[in-house]
Amino acid sequence: MFQRFLFKVAIINNFVIINHYMELTVQKREKLGRGVKALRKQGLVPAELYGRGLGNLHLSVSLREFRKVFKQAGENTVVQVLLEGKKHPVLIQDVSYNPVSDDLESVDFYQVRMDEKLKVKVPVEFVGVAQAVKEKNGLLVKSLKEIEVEALPADIPQNFKADVSAITEIGQSLYVKNLSVPAGVKVFVSPDTVVATVTAKVTEEEELKMQQAAAVGVEGVKVETEEKKAEREAVKAATGEAVAPAPAGEAKAAPAKESPKAAAKEQPKK
Repeated sequence: MFQRFLFKVAIINNFVIINHYMELTVQKREKLGRGVKALRKQGLVPAELYGRGLGNLHLSVSLREFRKVFKQAGENTVVQVLLEGKKHPVLIQDVSYNPVSDDLESVDFYQVRMDEKLKVKVPVEFVGVAQAVKEKNGLLVKSLKEIEVEALPADIPQNFKADVSAITEIGQSLYVKNLSVPAGVKVFVSPDTVVATVTAKVTEEEELKMQQAAAVGVEGVKVETEEKKAEREAVKAATGEAVAPAPAGEAKAAPAKESPKAAAKEQPKK
């Protein structure tokens, strides 16, 4: 089990571009279902390899080596999986963790075609320190964590670096159009989408005032509701909507019948 780097060199506009692909050695596995527990005890993780023109292959991979590669590649960088001497360009499609122990349980590799464009989400990495935070005590609010793009596998960036040091004033923002997007990469988000903004910090006094204003607002709604209820009652009384007394001569409702025991109590003793 070992990790290597494969370098691809291309010349674009007289610049030498070097793309490195991390390599990860895997093996086929026969154990399925509950049998994978034995693999984990050996420091291996069950994995699946699938993709265009490829049947589902059951594999195992070193947990230690996978973690090294995954930390650098993430889910949007091509990795070369080595299986029985054959290289498979893949993306790490899915990583499953145990919900209780948070241990890594399984990995899915998706084989890609290097001449076919893919849609993936690329994370945004924030770098630098905003001057508006450092010098004016502002608060940095990060609005965008990842951006969906389309590109050939070799052109997919590992991340977009958002340099917030360019934000010098409170209320100033950094936009998608301010990010460096490599050639051949199509971004599926508006250039005017906000990536990060520096806002003014709310002091304890201002926070207390907002809480008091909210409390007054609630009390005002309660008073207004009671006033409206009184107005409705007054309108009903003025328009005769209230229940009027029965006219003279009209039969009244019969009084409720008394129980025999109650009647017997009211009779005088002889």
